[in-house]
Amino acid sequence: MKLALRQGRLEILQFLRSRESVVFTIGFPVIMLAIFAAIFGGTEIDGGVTLTQYFVTGMIATGLMTVSFQNLGIWIPIERDRGVLKRYRGTPMPKWTYFAGKVVMVLAIGIATTALLLLISVLFFGLRLPATPDRWLAFGWVSLLGITACTLLGIAISSLARTSRSGSAVVTPIALILQFTSGVFLVFTALPGWMQSVSAVFPLKWMCQGLRYVFLPDSFAGQEPAGTWELGRVALVLALWCVAGLALCLTTFRWTAPREG
Repeated sequence: MKLALRQGRLEILQFLRSRESVVFTIGFPVIMLAIFAAIFGGTEIDGGVTLTQYFVTGMIATGLMTVSFQNLGIWIPIERDRGVLKRYRGTPMPKWTYFAGKVVMVLAIGIATTALLLLISVLFFGLRLPATPDRWLAFGWVSLLGITACTLLGIAISSLARTSRSGSAVVTPIALILQFTSGVFLVFTALPGWMQSVSAVFPLKWMCQGLRYVFLPDSFAGQEPAGTWELGRVALVLALWCVAGLALCLTTFRWTAPREG
């Protein structure tokens, strides 16, 4: 545990010293929320729910995915290409410590990003925080399962990038497509049926749906594709992605860059 915390502190310091990462990871969800709030204002969907309130749930899910899946998928190839992973592997430090440090960093930055989004949403966009313990409990397990799945998938997808320059090209398009098809930037039920079916395979859609249960009134459940919140299915799909992500990490992760030519 001491090794993990020390490595986590190192990862957090490295993250904070990269201004581009801080602005993109923490600032992107806040900026997008402000843009959508300015465009749609108090426009209502149904049941007294405004589009701004709806987008807040998607922005929280996006923030968790950005700090885990997108951040790791871009930065691990950079460390691999620079030989950082190779040097780590050659030290007496246990290999799991490297991954534990990434997990500590993701959790710390994820909590900070979520807290900032909630604060801004409550102060400026009229978001109502959950009033019952069961909603807060759901907020906890949806966020934990979601960020765990995205962290494991971010580590796994980092092996697809052959060089440090290609990490962003591999990860960013996937993240953007998932955001547009999972109910982040658009109301999910307004999307074509085939698009809803495809996005239902991936974890971001279920993270957004679980967070809508947390922050939106019960009357809005009727606007979901199944007419209910489907919390059991939310937990099942996210848990399955955690298992799948772990399996992919164990079978695909590389400590050294592939040889070219």
